[in-house]
Amino acid sequence: MQKVEVQLGERSYSIIIADSFAGLDAGIAASKQVVIISNPTVAALYLPQVQALFPDTAVQHFLLPDGEAFKTLSSFEQVLGFLLEQRMSRELLLVALGGGVIGDLTGFVAACYQRGVDFLQIPTTLLSQVDSSVGGKTAVNHPLGKNMIGAFKQPVQVLINTTVLASLPAREFAAGMAEVIKYALISDAGFFRWLQQHQAQIQQQDAVILAEMIGHCCRMKADIVSRDETEQGERALLNLGHTFGHAIEAWLGYGEWLHGEAVAAGMVMAAKLAASRGWLTAADVAKIRDLLVAFGLPVAAPDSMHISDFIPYMKTDKKVKQGTMRFVLPTAFCQTAVVDDVTEAELTEVFSHGYN
Repeated sequence: MQKVEVQLGERSYSIIIADSFAGLDAGIAASKQVVIISNPTVAALYLPQVQALFPDTAVQHFLLPDGEAFKTLSSFEQVLGFLLEQRMSRELLLVALGGGVIGDLTGFVAACYQRGVDFLQIPTTLLSQVDSSVGGKTAVNHPLGKNMIGAFKQPVQVLINTTVLASLPAREFAAGMAEVIKYALISDAGFFRWLQQHQAQIQQQDAVILAEMIGHCCRMKADIVSRDETEQGERALLNLGHTFGHAIEAWLGYGEWLHGEAVAAGMVMAAKLAASRGWLTAADVAKIRDLLVAFGLPVAAPDSMHISDFIPYMKTDKKVKQGTMRFVLPTAFCQTAVVDDVTEAELTEVFSHGYN
């Protein structure tokens, strides 16, 4: 078992990484009211095990349809309606049992229901284990932009059971690897080399290697969040590839591409933009592409999507300040910075001939 601490003063919490649903804090387990939010696929596999974490509580559950298409204000309202019908109080603990969609939506409900109740993250996808379950970003999507409606709400704990990854479809596992590779590209060349060296073991889901990889990502994110909880500076670097990726998701329709797939293509686009400025070499871009391809990820936007299709979404991105688009770009191999001088003309010049 690994324990990673997110240091946020009175709102500090632990991330437990184990090969079971172990490590729940005794105080959390003694919650008076518990509602588990999940989807039918995950609930069929793990709901009884999670209910058993609360032996002295009558645990209820609410299931939402599976997929990014249901990360909406409508789903948010459905969960709130259920809580109100059940007359849940402020003593409620919400449990997010699922991937990033369930975690983000449950956290947003927790931030709003009776002006805030506790919630526990139990992420069941690789992407949510290494990224979205940690740090307190919660949100739902809107047709005009991804994650544009939400709140910062930290969980009371994160329980990561690495054995649940064995039930993930290969495409979902690959999508999680995009976020893993993102951590390396942000600031950790040594981790990039480690991923290259352990590629086969990761793909075979070697238990020891997976735990080491997940722990490394969680420690990186915990450190960044502890220094910059509400993304006033350094935390924005965690959005590498996301400005392009969110545009792909919104343009295609949420759920057509998985979030990690869009981020993978977005990171290559960010790398190419950086290369056009002389910050990366062609060999650097190739290394990034090769590692993403090795894990079965796309490395280009859809052919049918023109760079002009990206611009409207980029202009509503959360990093925009005073109408200026801002991008997270590599400034060297495995180094990044937020850049605010990218113009539409530059984007058109770099990507006018496609993305490959």
